[in-house]
Amino acid sequence: MPDFNKHRVPKNDKVNLNRIETDGKKFEKDRAGGETLFLSLRSELIALQNKLYSESKQKLLIVFQAMDGGGKDGTIRSVFEGVNPQGVVVTSFKRPTEEELAHDFLWRVHKAVPANGMIGIFNRSHYEDVLVVRVHNIVPESVWRPRYEMINDFEKMLTASGTRIIKFFLHISKDEQKQRFQERIDDPAKRWKFDPADLEKRKLWDGYEQAFNDMLEKCSTKECPWYIVPSDQNWYRDLVVKSVIVETLKEMNPQYPTPPDVTGVVVD
Repeated sequence: MPDFNKHRVPKNDKVNLNRIETDGKKFEKDRAGGETLFLSLRSELIALQNKLYSESKQKLLIVFQAMDGGGKDGTIRSVFEGVNPQGVVVTSFKRPTEEELAHDFLWRVHKAVPANGMIGIFNRSHYEDVLVVRVHNIVPESVWRPRYEMINDFEKMLTASGTRIIKFFLHISKDEQKQRFQERIDDPAKRWKFDPADLEKRKLWDGYEQAFNDMLEKCSTKECPWYIVPSDQNWYRDLVVKSVIVETLKEMNPQYPTPPDVTGVVVD
């Protein structure tokens, strides 16, 4: 299987998304082969997730961030097709409620961390509090700047408590975002996904890009790495994400629990 660690962000590595490839074809030209590998990985993911759920001793947290239109929803649907829904919880972090704003910024996130045996998926995450609040000047720099260290400490605590964490930034080009927005507008089946506010956010592309640069630089650690996934092609994006998840679960090595001794037991 190809080594997708080339997309992993080394700790303290300088990141400039403007210079990082979004085109998956630059890394893998054989789409048919990639799609075949993706399908073969499905059975591995299903088996590993079943062991994780049955063992109920470890947990895996998967974080997705992206520019608007980056494909978080589609990635989650594609990659986790066929897994046991009892063992997976997806949490989408929207605008904070009044109750959430009355607490520290990690309060609502900590409640959603997966329990033993579970895979937790964050569609957006605690990283919104160094992204949106920064780009839109919701809080001053003196508030959001210290949060990088707080986030690293938070993830370190989760790791020490038995939570494995992997994080994916789905990296698309500005041209690809434009095309996806236009498809949402033109296709009645996709139009519900279009928010006119996305066009205003698109004007802030450079600001978001710098905020993502800092997030990736400051919060990719050995224990909780970020992966910058070229995402202009859905098939390559999904292949990278599923491959990394499967390899991570293999490293976690979940095992079925020891069954009870049923010697001599006869079911009437």
